[in-house]
Amino acid sequence: MLEDKDVLIVEDDPVFRTMISGFLTSQGCQVREAEDGLAGLQALREGIPDVLLCDLEMPILTGMEFVEEISVQYPMVPVIVISGTGNMGDVAAALRHGVKDFLIKPLDNIMVLKSAILQVLKSQDTVSENRDFSSQWFGVSEDESGIDEELEWHLEELRANPQAAQELLMGLMPETESSQGDWQLNYCVLQAADVPPVLLDYTWLMDGRLAFYLVDSSSDPDRGTITTLLIRAFFNEYLRTRMADENNITSLIQLIEKGMKHSGHASPIKALFGIFDACDKSLTVVSSGLGAMLQTSDGNHYIPVQPWLGSNAKQNDVTRLQFSESGGRLSLSEMGAGSFSLTLKRCGF
Repeated sequence: MLEDKDVLIVEDDPVFRTMISGFLTSQGCQVREAEDGLAGLQALREGIPDVLLCDLEMPILTGMEFVEEISVQYPMVPVIVISGTGNMGDVAAALRHGVKDFLIKPLDNIMVLKSAILQVLKSQDTVSENRDFSSQWFGVSEDESGIDEELEWHLEELRANPQAAQELLMGLMPETESSQGDWQLNYCVLQAADVPPVLLDYTWLMDGRLAFYLVDSSSDPDRGTITTLLIRAFFNEYLRTRMADENNITSLIQLIEKGMKHSGHASPIKALFGIFDACDKSLTVVSSGLGAMLQTSDGNHYIPVQPWLGSNAKQNDVTRLQFSESGGRLSLSEMGAGSFSLTLKRCGF
């Protein structure tokens, strides 16, 4: 399955680099090696690999600088980070630069690396666009399943180190401010440092809509992180493949719940999903365990708490609200020890 695949290893530790190279050579790969980021860039100029493996802690050109450079010059190259860094914030930053997956040293089971490479290659063969990194761990349809070895490895790593899991989720939060046309978005999170975070993810669509969700990862202390990552994968997959045609928040939630059930690794969790349409200033929102309040110049509008996401309850009700001309603020009311607010305002008001 890996026969004749060109793999470039960029790693400053000669012992680890030799070990990885020897294993991949035994699997039939054509392996090239580089001892730092500058040598890695030179190797890329000589030939584009099928997969690139790199560390985040390297001399001369740091691993993060190397990843950033690749994202600009060689965005078509799938990258897997294999790093000894314990800072999941760094890993999350690398993922935001398009890294397809990450593994943490030491690799007690070398077959995890093979599984990761196979899953990335499979993704490259079937999809030409970028996909969310956690889609590498989970199938994105009811008929697919993730590579169990790698998924189990990630589960154990995240469960064994809750602080690292929390850093990963926090690092995946989007920019606190963004804009589309006349509208500007910003959000604020106030939460204790030792509490698993509420994760926000949002995407501005070309037609002026904003799709977003909130997940309280503290809802399940054991599986909250992996469930949140799964939701993130399915949310981005829906936007990529279906959102333009369906425009249906209920279909999005149904897809996510089917994926949660099919994965076998998710648990019910508190969430909230919304679509804001800038054209008519409307907000379509569904509570899946999180209640909220929309504040506008016209008054306050409450979004009642409904059954948790993945709880096998009947379909939750859809709430449709109207923003004022100047915008409004959405605040969570069921978050526990903290607060969260998302503000959408029109420029010039």
